[in-house]
Amino acid sequence: MKTCGLLLLILAFLALLFGANGCGDGGDGNTDTEKPPEPTKLRTITIGNLSDLTGPSATAQAVINMSLADLVKHFNEDGLIPGARLAVVTYDGQFDPAKDVAGYEWLRGQGADLIFTAVTGTPVTLKPRADRDKFAVFGVSGGVEELSPPGYVFNLGTIPRHEALSLLKWIAENDWDYKTKGPAKIGLASWNEAYANWWMEAMEDYAKAHPDQFEWVGGYLTPFGTFTWGPQVDKLKNTHYVFPCTIMTSFVREFRQAGGEAKLIGASTHAAFFGNISDARLWDQINGMLLICSSRWWNEEGTVIDLTKELLYENHPDQAEEIIRLGVGYITTVNLYELLELIAQTVKAVGAENFSSETLYETAQSYTLTIDGAPRYSFSPTKRWATNLYATYEARAAEETIVRLHEDWHPAVTEP
Repeated sequence: MKTCGLLLLILAFLALLFGANGCGDGGDGNTDTEKPPEPTKLRTITIGNLSDLTGPSATAQAVINMSLADLVKHFNEDGLIPGARLAVVTYDGQFDPAKDVAGYEWLRGQGADLIFTAVTGTPVTLKPRADRDKFAVFGVSGGVEELSPPGYVFNLGTIPRHEALSLLKWIAENDWDYKTKGPAKIGLASWNEAYANWWMEAMEDYAKAHPDQFEWVGGYLTPFGTFTWGPQVDKLKNTHYVFPCTIMTSFVREFRQAGGEAKLIGASTHAAFFGNISDARLWDQINGMLLICSSRWWNEEGTVIDLTKELLYENHPDQAEEIIRLGVGYITTVNLYELLELIAQTVKAVGAENFSSETLYETAQSYTLTIDGAPRYSFSPTKRWATNLYATYEARAAEETIVRLHEDWHPAVTEP
């Protein structure tokens, strides 16, 4: 019994001894166990989204906003911006230019570190203020002249003038045999808004520079929201190529009923409203339409389009097929990917704690995004439009989709 009691006393003493020395690990005796390291505090980078939630482009904008939310979630969950997380705050500008400045100020007041907008014309309105405040604004469309002098407004998407010049050059070389048939007659009918004006000016400039290829019939603009096109149809029904209003259902119906046989031409902006074409059962009437695009279509494969489809089906499995049917809206993922990659590069260069509009601006000066081996997007100290490469697609009524007409990308045409 004495032996047993002595053994217990020795064990108790050893327990106290090792406990007092941090369990034998060389500790200072102040704690019994090590505290787990505190989690690293992430810097929140807020993207101000100046959108249209209730105006005429709300349907298309809703899908773009969905794409933004899904891509931000992907970057956050996969930790693609070390030391930082992304957040989005949205303002409803209602597609009203008078609300652009109010939206800009409100978003900044909500802590936005930069502004993204998919509303045509908004970057133009905001440029003087953005340059004054040294605050980065990123759009997806605009005119080259509106981006000059180079400042804090950047265009992640396409330049309408470049779209028009690139498509007309492609048509002259691949679709219309002007050497045999003579110049093709071309014209435009659309609402009197920025995008249509940029296209109209470029089409006319190209036709004047190449009279052997094209004859400019005219551009006919109507007040915003017009849905009757009798006078415009009458002037354009004998053309070979026509650029219609981006929400083109009414024009197409009237144009075909009047006997107009011209091939329609346009861009991915038109593809944002393919759902309207399907609902109106007008795919036969737009069959053969030529569109210029800077991103791959749903029926293609590639790094970013594959990610786009993955995010869509992962986050919206019940809506995915309908969103694809609606057209190009969710494919804005490619432009948003440019932006988020630019943010990531900035954070890697200066650290999350030093991220700001100005450091983002500085990183953008030498930014290039290469996708699948092609340098598709870039900025420079003098270049504020990103898209370097385009592809031409054709509308196919049988499949109710568009199909790429060539494998390689072709460089943007910037001068007529």
